[in-house]
Amino acid sequence: MRAWVARADHPGTVEPVELPVPEPAADEVLVEVRACGVCRTDLHVRDQDLPPHRQQVVPGHEAVGVVVAGGEQAGALPPGTLVGVPWLRTTCGVCRYCTSGRENLCPDSTYTGWDADGGYAEYTTVPAAYAYPLPTGFPDEQLAPLLCAGIIGYRALRRADLPEGGRLGVYGFGGSAHLTAQLALAQGAEVHVYTRAPAARQLALDLGAASAADSGDAPPGSLDSAILFAPAGDLVPVVLKALDGGGTLSIAGIHLSAIPPLDYRRHLFRERTVRSVTANTRQDGREFLAAAARHRVTPTVAVYPFARAATALDDLAADRVNGAAVLRMSGPD
Repeated sequence: MRAWVARADHPGTVEPVELPVPEPAADEVLVEVRACGVCRTDLHVRDQDLPPHRQQVVPGHEAVGVVVAGGEQAGALPPGTLVGVPWLRTTCGVCRYCTSGRENLCPDSTYTGWDADGGYAEYTTVPAAYAYPLPTGFPDEQLAPLLCAGIIGYRALRRADLPEGGRLGVYGFGGSAHLTAQLALAQGAEVHVYTRAPAARQLALDLGAASAADSGDAPPGSLDSAILFAPAGDLVPVVLKALDGGGTLSIAGIHLSAIPPLDYRRHLFRERTVRSVTANTRQDGREFLAAAARHRVTPTVAVYPFARAATALDDLAADRVNGAAVLRMSGPD
C-alpha cells in the first residue's frame, strides 16, 4: 500500500513509501482509508516537537474509512461499517484515571499516528473499542476534521467554563478553532476571534463571530473565557490580561512554546484560571459528534490529493490553510 512516514532520523519531513497492508490484531479492525485530516499534531510529530516514539511512523489520526476485516474480538464493527480512526488509540482501563472517567490522563495511553501507524496510508488498523462509527451520507472530507480538531476543541470549550451567553475569546483560528467557534455560537456565546491570518479572520466573521482581529489586539471588552489554539506561549499573558475577573483560559494544544514570566496582579489576580487540555476521552468524542450533528457544525476544508501530503503539512505550518486540511485517498493526484 502507499503511505507516508515521519522518520526519527529525518525531522521536519515526511516521505512517501510502500508498506505491507497491516494485519489487525484480535481486538482491531482493518480500515480502508477514504480521507484523513491533516492536524497540527501531525506537524508536531513530523518536526519532533513531540519526541519520536518509533523509528518511523505513519502520521494521521483523523482517518475516515470502511472496515474491511477484523480480528476475532472485533465483531461490533463488521465489514462495511464506516468508522473514524481518532487520536486516542488505547488506555489501560484499570488505573485510577481510567476508572474515574478520566482515561485521557491514563499514563499508559497510546496514540494513533505517534505510537502506532495512522491514516496517511491506504489502510490502517484501529482497536474496535476506540473507533467511532460514523453516519453515512456526508462527504468523507467533512467528517475527517471532526475526529480530532472537533473533539479536542469540544474538550477545550468545556475546560474553559464559559458561562451561558458569555464572551469567548478564540486565539488562533485553524481546524480546531473554527469548529469550536461554531459550537460555541450555537450554544449562545458571543465569540471574538484573534488570529494573524486575514483569511482566517474573514472566515470567523462569515461563521458569525462578533469580531475578528490580530492576535495581539485587545478585545472590545473583557472576556469571560478564552481558548488558546495557537501553539504560542507568548500569547498566554496577552490572553490572561484580556480575561475578566473569574475568567478561565483553556490551552488546547498538545505542544506550546515557552510562556513568558507572568505578573501576578496583571495576569492572575482576581481569580483568573489557566487550564491545559490533555487528549480526550471516548465520551468526549461521542458527545461532540452528537452535538456537531445537532448544531450542524460544518468544517471548512482544503482538500489535498494523497500524493501531496507533504505539501499539505507545509501549507499548514505556513498558515496557508483556511479551516482544516484533508487528504483525499482517491481521485487524481
